Amino acid sequence: MSRATRLLDLLQLLRRHRYPVSGAELARELDISLRTLYRDIGALQAQGAHIEGEPGVGYVLRPGYMLPPLMLSQEELEALVLGVRWVADRGDARLGAAAQNALTKIVAVLPKDLADEIDTSGLLVVPSWSTPPSRIDLGDIRASIRSECRVEVRYTDLKEVTTDRVVWPIALGFFEHIRMVVVWCEMRQAFRHLRADRIISWSPLENRYPKRRAVLLKAWKTERDEEHAQYEAAVAAKAAAPVSATVQ
Repeated sequence: MSRATRLLDLLQLLRRHRYPVSGAELARELDISLRTLYRDIGALQAQGAHIEGEPGVGYVLRPGYMLPPLMLSQEELEALVLGVRWVADRGDARLGAAAQNALTKIVAVLPKDLADEIDTSGLLVVPSWSTPPSRIDLGDIRASIRSECRVEVRYTDLKEVTTDRVVWPIALGFFEHIRMVVVWCEMRQAFRHLRADRIISWSPLENRYPKRRAVLLKAWKTERDEEHAQYEAAVAAKAAAPVSATVQ
C-alpha cells in the first residue's frame, strides 16, 4: 500500500467516527504500527487536516477538511454510478435530475481514465415496473421533511375511506412498486405510513412541528424494531409449540 493510499484510508476512517477513537484502534484497522500511525497523523495535520487528540486520549477529525473527488477509488466510483442510476430510475424527476447533476460535477474533476469508466461501467439498474402515479410531487414531500413543517393531508386508505388530517412527515421510503411516507399523525397520536399514490392533497402549514425530526425518526425506528422482535418471537414460539393430532 502506498503512503498516499494509507493517508487517504486514515482520513476516511476518522470520518466514520464522530467521537475520538484511540490510536491503537486506528492502527489495528489500518494494519500499521502505532509509530507509523502517529507519523501519518502528523503528516495530515501539516496538510491542513483538523485532527485533534493525542496518544492515550484518542483522535477525531473536525468538520471542514474536504477531499477532492479525484481521490475516489474505483469501487467508490462504481458505487456512485450505480446509486445515481438507481435514483434516476426510481426517484422523482427532481431527485433524478439532481443525482445526474451531482455525477456531472464529479466527472468534471476526475482524471480522464476514470471519467471514461463511468460511460462504460458494467453496473446496470434494471428498469423498474411502473409505480402507481402520484397526484402530488414527491419533491414537495421531501421539502416538507427537510423543513420539519406540519402538513394538512387528504388521504384515501386501502378501504377507500378518505380523511383529512394534520401530520408531521419524517421520512420517505422508496419501495420497488410504491413510495411510502412515514408521518406522525396528530389525529391518531401515532406513527402512520401513507402511500404517496393515495395522497389526494398535500398542504404544508406555516408552523413547524414541536419535536425534532431526528428524535421522531429514532422513536419510529425503536417502535419498528420492537414490533419486529415481537413478530420474530411469535414465529419462534409457534414453531417450537408441540403439534397435537387426534387420530380417529
